[in-house]
Amino acid sequence: MSALPDYYAFLNISIKATTEEIRQAYRKESLKTHPDRLVNATPVEKKAATERFQAVADAYYVLSDPVRRKEYDNLYGARKEKAADPNASANFFSTFANMFGASSSETKGATPVGRPDADNVFADAFEELLRPEVERHAPWWAWTGAVCGGGIGFIVANVPGLMVGAFAGNRLGAIRDAKGKSVAAVFSELGGSQRAEILRALAAKVLGTAASAM
Repeated sequence: MSALPDYYAFLNISIKATTEEIRQAYRKESLKTHPDRLVNATPVEKKAATERFQAVADAYYVLSDPVRRKEYDNLYGARKEKAADPNASANFFSTFANMFGASSSETKGATPVGRPDADNVFADAFEELLRPEVERHAPWWAWTGAVCGGGIGFIVANVPGLMVGAFAGNRLGAIRDAKGKSVAAVFSELGGSQRAEILRALAAKVLGTAASAM
């Protein structure tokens, strides 16, 4: 019998974590593992990051819902062998695709076989993270964003931070100016390097300045 995926370990939380702690943990871990941050990664590195990102989404999908979490916890208490391994998560959904039954919460982002779509799960968190940055009504926010982002970046990391902050601020402003589209939809249409810079800027905000260089 394969090891049970340790979803608490994936999110780096205790088994007594609250719903809010689970949500905050997912934000952090998804930004750490998002494969779009790895612009110059090898195919092997990209594949490993994608698998880890998916496993983190799996963990959030299971633990953020009271019904799914209760059923998972029953297994968690009964199984001795657990692993924070993306393969264990893939095997779990392959074996227990129908174990959850009806859920008390939204199942947005779930595939027909029960496993969540990692990009859709992240899109909700991404929208929430960026909402304070993009829901502004000042004119020409793209340019304002570039100036403000540059100033913050300079404070955080001097000249390199200035360049990254200005670019990310401008991109966030462009997202705000793209009327009729969700933040996540506009983000998905950006180039790989642009997505990487925005994710790094968000990581620096959520995880601390050290994350921007990861």
